[in-house]
Amino acid sequence: MISPSQCRAARGLLNWTQADLAKAAGVGVVTVRQFEGESGTPRSATLVVIAQALEAAGLEFIPENGGGAGIRFRERKVATE
Repeated sequence: MISPSQCRAARGLLNWTQADLAKAAGVGVVTVRQFEGESGTPRSATLVVIAQALEAAGLEFIPENGGGAGIRFRERKVATE
């Protein structure tokens, strides 16, 4: 599942405010603020829509697999002729 630090980093990559993410995910800005500030644990459905909004914007989450969790732009497919 997405972590608060991944969420902050993803917004940074996209140059999105918390309000931008809230709008894209269909959640309240307070929800994003509390999640990123680690002052509350949102429902899993809320985390899903936040992650989906970031993925729809072109990002992918890197799982915790010994090297640390992260976020990056999804590999762009180059059209071949």
